[in-house]
Amino acid sequence: MKTAPLIAVIALGGMAATANAEVSSTITVASDYDFRGITQTARDPALQASLDWAAESGLYVGAWASNVDFGDSDIELDLLAGYRGSIGEDASFDIGVVQYLYLDTYKDRKFTEAYAGFGYKAVSAKVWYAWDFSNSGKSASYIEANAAIPMPNDFSFNLHAGYSDGDFWGSDSYTDYSVGISKTVGNFALNLKWVDGSDLAAFKNAPDDIGSTESKVVFSVATTLPWGN
Repeated sequence: MKTAPLIAVIALGGMAATANAEVSSTITVASDYDFRGITQTARDPALQASLDWAAESGLYVGAWASNVDFGDSDIELDLLAGYRGSIGEDASFDIGVVQYLYLDTYKDRKFTEAYAGFGYKAVSAKVWYAWDFSNSGKSASYIEANAAIPMPNDFSFNLHAGYSDGDFWGSDSYTDYSVGISKTVGNFALNLKWVDGSDLAAFKNAPDDIGSTESKVVFSVATTLPWGN
């Protein structure tokens, strides 16, 4: 399936549909790039950036990049397109597709995922499905539930649980979870969380922390430009 043209068509269609849109960019520095309980940077720091275009209609497209390390350093580039909206005052939905690209050593790992999510007040759930996960020829799914509970003084208490399943994982289907706290300070979002994906047996005792699923504390600082929006 040719997924890159699909994303391009959705993006062009969204841009043609409305001229009322916002462009933003988010820059993040994190102590580790955690993806579903698995480190993508061998437990080393990550520098990440996104460029996002969102229309008033709910259509959006974006690009996101980060350094990764699976034994050799590389750059991950994600391209995404979707549609989000509200259901009444308290509920929301989000559907879309994202393509994961690697620009150098791991370029053969590129793959595409579709997703659909629903939120109600402080809680949300999302389902992800890849028919060719990591270009393996095998499918994989991911189900996650999240809660972001507002607290005084711009703090938030955050909970996450996710489950990875499908042919790609086989008997190694696993659960990841995290508990954290975040705070907004001026134009910066500070996040501190404890993450664990350690019931994934396949990556236990990984050499040099490559693909490690061991529990860890991750700290990140992010800011979204332009300031003042």
